[in-house]
Amino acid sequence: MTATTAARRTIIEDLYSEALVLADEARNAFDMRGEMAPDSARNEARIALSIEGLRTTTRLMHILAWLLNQRAFLSGELNENQLRRHGRLPAERPSMPGMMAKLLPETRNLVRESERLHARVARLDREWPQAQAARQNEVDAMRCRITEAFAPQLLAG
Repeated sequence: MTATTAARRTIIEDLYSEALVLADEARNAFDMRGEMAPDSARNEARIALSIEGLRTTTRLMHILAWLLNQRAFLSGELNENQLRRHGRLPAERPSMPGMMAKLLPETRNLVRESERLHARVARLDREWPQAQAARQNEVDAMRCRITEAFAPQLLAG
C-alpha cells in the first residue's frame, strides 16, 4: 500500500465516522414521532423541519454512499472505471433560508454541519480524480522517455 493510498484510506475512514455521527444526530433532531398534533402556530415550523430534515438526511446519505464507494474502491471491490461511473457525489442542494429561520438553533447548526461536510467531500470528489489523472500522465510520460531512450538501441541491435 502506498503512502497516498494509506492517507486516502485514513481520510475516508475519518469522514465516514463523522458522517455516521451526523446521520445519527440528524435522525434524532428530525424525528417528529414524539410531537403532538400540530396547531396552526406550529404548522410552519413542522413543515420547515420536514423539508430541511429531508434535505439534510438526503445530503448525509449521499455522503455516506460516496464514502462507501471509496472504501470499496480502496479494498479492490470496485475498479477505477466503476468508481468513475457510479461513485460521483451528487451536487449539493443547499438549505432554504426561509425554512432555516423557523428551526431551532441546534437544528440549524446540524444542517450547517452537514453542508460543511458535503463541501469537504465534494472537494475530494473533484480533486482526487484530477490527481489520479496527473499521476497517470506522469507514468505515461515516463514510459515515453524510456521508450525513446531505448528505441535507438533496439533498432541498432
